[in-house]
Amino acid sequence: MIDIKEIQSILPHRYPFLLIDRILELDVDKAARGIKNVTINEPFFLGHFPGHPIMPGVLIIEAMAQVGGVLAFKSAGVNNQVVYFMGIDKARFRHPVFPGDTLDIKVEVTKRRGPIWAFKGGASVGETLVAEAELMATIKEV
Repeated sequence: MIDIKEIQSILPHRYPFLLIDRILELDVDKAARGIKNVTINEPFFLGHFPGHPIMPGVLIIEAMAQVGGVLAFKSAGVNNQVVYFMGIDKARFRHPVFPGDTLDIKVEVTKRRGPIWAFKGGASVGETLVAEAELMATIKEV
């Protein structure tokens, strides 16, 4: 398990853009699983949508990318480098995410070529798939 302190040592993101709380599973070079506890205190709920708060789909995708970034960083075994999100394909939003939900985010490596990583990701709440996408990232010197 990777806690929030270690995640912050890996990713440059901070509030309000750090969108994962914990990595529950990490299989180097293969897959990772993380969670995001969604609370009504999230700043995006002020405008998305008043009276009917729904987590923006693009932020669910960003949370997937952050889990993928932790996986790439830990797999590459690097220091003083940063993971950059490079691309997204085949994104689909299947179900809304509400305050009180816990996003269960899974990513698996589909390809790696040098510093370039490709992932297939999915986010679920309970047994319900809420979003999925194919993602790309790279690791660069700071």
